[in-house]
Amino acid sequence: MAAVVLAATRLLRGSGSWGCSRLRFGPPAYRRFSSGGAYPNIPLSSPLPGVPKPVFATVDGQEKFETKVTTLDNGLRVASQNKFGQFCTVGILINSGSRYEAKYLSGIAHFLEKLAFSSTARFDSKDEILLTLEKHGGICDCQTSRDTTMYAVSADSKGLDTVVALLADVVLQPRLTDEEVEMTRMAVQFELEDLNLRPDPEPLLTEMIHEVKCQTRECPRISNSGPRDTRGGGEGASVMLSLQAAYRENTVGLHRFCPTENVAKINREVLHSYLRNYYTPDRMVLAGVGVEHEHLVDCARKYLLGVQPAWGSAEAVDIDRSVAQYTGGIAKLERDMSNVSLGPTPIPELTHIMVGLESCSFLEEDFIPFAVLNMMMGGGGSFSAGGPGKGMFSRLYLNVLNRHHWMYNATSYHHSYEDTGLLCIHASADPRQVREMVEIITKEFILMGGTVDTVELERAKTQLTSMLMMNLESRPVIFEDVGRQVLATRSRKLPHELCTLIRNVKPEDVKRVASKMLRGKPAVAALGDLTDLPTYEHIQTALSSKDGRLPRTYRLFR
Repeated sequence: MAAVVLAATRLLRGSGSWGCSRLRFGPPAYRRFSSGGAYPNIPLSSPLPGVPKPVFATVDGQEKFETKVTTLDNGLRVASQNKFGQFCTVGILINSGSRYEAKYLSGIAHFLEKLAFSSTARFDSKDEILLTLEKHGGICDCQTSRDTTMYAVSADSKGLDTVVALLADVVLQPRLTDEEVEMTRMAVQFELEDLNLRPDPEPLLTEMIHEVKCQTRECPRISNSGPRDTRGGGEGASVMLSLQAAYRENTVGLHRFCPTENVAKINREVLHSYLRNYYTPDRMVLAGVGVEHEHLVDCARKYLLGVQPAWGSAEAVDIDRSVAQYTGGIAKLERDMSNVSLGPTPIPELTHIMVGLESCSFLEEDFIPFAVLNMMMGGGGSFSAGGPGKGMFSRLYLNVLNRHHWMYNATSYHHSYEDTGLLCIHASADPRQVREMVEIITKEFILMGGTVDTVELERAKTQLTSMLMMNLESRPVIFEDVGRQVLATRSRKLPHELCTLIRNVKPEDVKRVASKMLRGKPAVAALGDLTDLPTYEHIQTALSSKDGRLPRTYRLFR
């Protein structure tokens, strides 16, 4: 206590070890201006002499927001969107993906994604590419989906010439050496193992509900002896895979991830045969955000016009122009989920169910009403620039999660492509309550075709508009939106046009698209202990009924 009093006394006196002047009481003294001694008489409201005049972003009418599109002589489209800022995002989007692999080994698109930004004709290694981008503060990425492959770079706008040259080399002049292909095999194999081990089942369920018809397999790490019991774990637990889902053996139903049996079969020759048909200029879009359009076009002419690709100049002769054929069906993967997540608070054993119905493509007029319907349910998914989201006033939150405490998860997803679409509800619960969970899902689908509350609809439209505009504040998201729209339609609907379409959605539009969807066959994906899973026929019957109830079943023995 004495030490505290002594320290306080020294502080008040301003003497001793504190080395400070005495505290003065009275009105505080302020400096007249905060601009420093060099300009003592210039107020902050006036510019300093000799300092360059600042340049601010200006808006000169709606034309500043228009997406400009130019088509080169070889069919390549160049699209740009003005955006104020020092950095830009530029990339090449290609009409290529797993849906075009019907005549090839499945998994080529997956391999090309992992091989992106490796050695090329001008760069000896991936490190050299990254060092070149670092000079302009740049980063790179490649992503593939079922229908699109995207190579993208974000860097300083002053390095646009270097960035386009690098992109052209990466896309058209990859070396695809034996060492790189072997390293990619290892990366693909690891990703496949990770997909089956991760606690979040959504990517695997999405793959299953799209996929083709497959034969039954046994998990390679588990003995195939013993009864088909997925609850026991250990050596006697078998894994049964039975796939016959939404797009059976066609287009978007083909494997998005490389099947395990094809990992060792894909080589440089297989990749070149695919690239020769699908990496052609007429199937590409060079998109840029935060760049001058004419400068981007000049770079495209310089580096992407008349370039000889690494696989030769032979014209594409075997293009798959198949239209997606929705078939419906069920995909079941029985697996022991009791030890998915270890630790002090492990995730409980759950069975995961995803039920989907065919919706529409993003080129149809009904796409916007479907997007609003999906938002009413509580999901997000692939709506232009919108991402997954869930609101506390959505139907799945109010009608499912609030009323059924044993439901671990319930959300909806909307997957849309140029010729089809899929609206899904994903839910998780204890394996002993699978039947009740499926019945709740079917009831929610039936309620989609019922009366639409005006307040509920306006809330969903406002949330969808907000999500769209919030995502379009990000430059990479604008880039992807520009590239995908121009690749599919050769033009782009601007945000204010999309907002107008959203505002114009009426209750009868939502009811109409929901009723149309309910007339189709369901697609079902199930993962976990499926002992109490209803049959596909019973799920289909429930979705055809008025109340969504499953047919009653009777058992003599339990």
